Amino acid sequence: MNTTPTPLILAIDGRSGAGKTSLAAETAALLRPHVSVAVFHLDSVYPGWDGLAASFPHYVRDVVTPLSAGRPAHWRWWDWTTHAPGSADTTEPADVVILEGVGAGHRQARPLVDAVAWVSMDDTERKRRALARDGETFTEHWDRWAAQEELYLANDDVAEAAWLHVEGRASTPGAAADLVEGLRSLPGWDSALALVPAPGPDRWERRTLSTAVDPRGLFEAAGGPTADTALLLESSDRDVTPAPERSRYSLIGLATASSSFAEHRAGTTTVRSGHVTVRRPGGFFPWLATVWPGPAGAAPETGSGPAAGSGPFHPGWMGWIGYGIKRETGSPDGAATLAAPAPEPTPPEALLFRPGRGATVDHVDGTTVLYWPADDPDGAAWADRAVRGLQPPPASASGPAPGPAPEFTLRDTREQYLAAIRAAQDEIFEGNTYEVCLTTHLHATVDTFEGWSTYRRLAAANRAPFTLYLRAVAGAGVGHRGGAGATVEADGSVRPLEILSTSPERFLAVSSVAGGSWLVTEPIKGTRPRGATPAQDQALAAELAASLKDRAENIMITDLARNDLSRFARPGSLATTRVCAIESYPTVHQMVSTVTAQLEPGVPRADALAAAFPPGSMTGAPKISTMDLLERLETGPRGIYSGVAGYLSADGAADLNVLIRTLVAVPVPGAEPHGPGTTAAGPAPQATHLSLGVGGAITADSVPAEEWDEVRTKAHGVLRVLGSVFPEV
Repeated sequence: MNTTPTPLILAIDGRSGAGKTSLAAETAALLRPHVSVAVFHLDSVYPGWDGLAASFPHYVRDVVTPLSAGRPAHWRWWDWTTHAPGSADTTEPADVVILEGVGAGHRQARPLVDAVAWVSMDDTERKRRALARDGETFTEHWDRWAAQEELYLANDDVAEAAWLHVEGRASTPGAAADLVEGLRSLPGWDSALALVPAPGPDRWERRTLSTAVDPRGLFEAAGGPTADTALLLESSDRDVTPAPERSRYSLIGLATASSSFAEHRAGTTTVRSGHVTVRRPGGFFPWLATVWPGPAGAAPETGSGPAAGSGPFHPGWMGWIGYGIKRETGSPDGAATLAAPAPEPTPPEALLFRPGRGATVDHVDGTTVLYWPADDPDGAAWADRAVRGLQPPPASASGPAPGPAPEFTLRDTREQYLAAIRAAQDEIFEGNTYEVCLTTHLHATVDTFEGWSTYRRLAAANRAPFTLYLRAVAGAGVGHRGGAGATVEADGSVRPLEILSTSPERFLAVSSVAGGSWLVTEPIKGTRPRGATPAQDQALAAELAASLKDRAENIMITDLARNDLSRFARPGSLATTRVCAIESYPTVHQMVSTVTAQLEPGVPRADALAAAFPPGSMTGAPKISTMDLLERLETGPRGIYSGVAGYLSADGAADLNVLIRTLVAVPVPGAEPHGPGTTAAGPAPQATHLSLGVGGAITADSVPAEEWDEVRTKAHGVLRVLGSVFPEV
């Protein structure tokens, strides 16, 4: 009786000479010390030089079918000397079975295998390698065999169907290691590879400065504004904050050639890491659970001991998760809003990257740490350049941008928005919801946009604890540089998508401590503008604190946040530590509450993140039914706005803001500018689409005209820095 468990089957396909055989051998060697492995090569059963297609039925029937059921595969070698079937052989099932060769991922085999890897290499190099290895027998048959491969792939796009893509030019041991890590993130493979050690903790070097430098100046000196992908997370209110510990750190992450990138679009997460690109159909959060905090769950270490950066971030993932991922938490896809016009190219619904270089500024201890991988040959020189390039912060960077101000238009007119408010209130009166966070967008298209200098002015003018600047060029798309919503120009240059956020709101912080991880969320509901005089300002803050309507809004969302955190909280640990506190920022007063809970041991942190997503302060309550209602009330997709951004540390810690007070800039070649810069000949080729999301919470007590005034107030902080005015319609 066969007691071997059903194996996991990996099919490695690709054209001749791409490196499939050596990749299969190296992958098997990597796995064998930890799991049993069987390898089958299709060239053992090809029935002659014209037999590629003829081999597929026998391959599926005699090899794939029995092995997929955990039974031995009985097959016959093809005797290339007699041109006839030869001796019989058997391939026994194992924990992992690797099937390798042209046709391994054939459509008839795919339903029976657990993963298909496609190995690619340019045609010239493939032929050179194949003939260098087997030229004595292969040379005279190359063209006839290549024609069969062409026919096979013309009728079966295996490369498109494969979940894993491997660069055949890569060093085989490195590609095999990357392939194993790619497999680990696919459904079903994580448990099978549990005994296979993940790559050892990265070794990091670091440079420590005995001063807390200006984060924006360091980001600039480190090359952030010109890097393909980079992120600055800072507490720009650090000099005036009432909560120094919350605004203690500023973080910088820069992508390098060795960085991993993950994009989620239309139900598929695409991850490029090293020599392998993985396309994983399914939810974003289930994928995230396989890579964060990572298989080993440990933080990378530096050569001297402490984690790289000596702060809250141990190099893991940075980036954003857009509002559209809400469909994974119970909300529908929203066919109505998805049909609305959107800028092209559309940003991914989520993007995360692993920084290859970075820095941490500790504003409490007064230190700065730059870090880079020990195997980065230019890392130390990069740190030297960054330190030498540090400049004192400018005396003032808060004025409007030079040149013409963007002219914004509204997605919804005032009357349309007021009508949506009244429709939301009708739903409240019917008992279908009790708070609706209704949003709209302001749009502009400009012929030029300087994202980094604009961010510097925004951060100086709108100081807040969760400000960030993110640019993304090198996305995870297979075979192109223009991922992440970036645009490739005719001259080959690439312009980034940029996110400029001066958010005052924390979505979720996750600590990673020996006594157990803690979750913290700080929803904001209730807003007043700052006063023109100290007396007016104080009166407005007092009015907000005393407002029964705003307190009701805040308490409803706080109760929702308590419910979100309670789903994975250790019993008895859930607490509301602040209720309806007033925090003041340069342009607004805000009402803030704080909810904390200890994470139940054994719960994946990605599950806790998913349970709280999207931020309840941006949906209303009850969450799922209200998101459904918003799909009918809002006239366009939110995109990145009202999602979250920040870091996911390798040790399981995290801190993510809510993407409000956020300007999103997407390069759109050929778009028609709505403002200055348009000429009779059309827009300049550098056109950029700007989007600013705004909104507010609607309750039964809401006065529609006052809610519109709140929208204007929330837009003011960004518009005044741009030199723009709120459009009157």
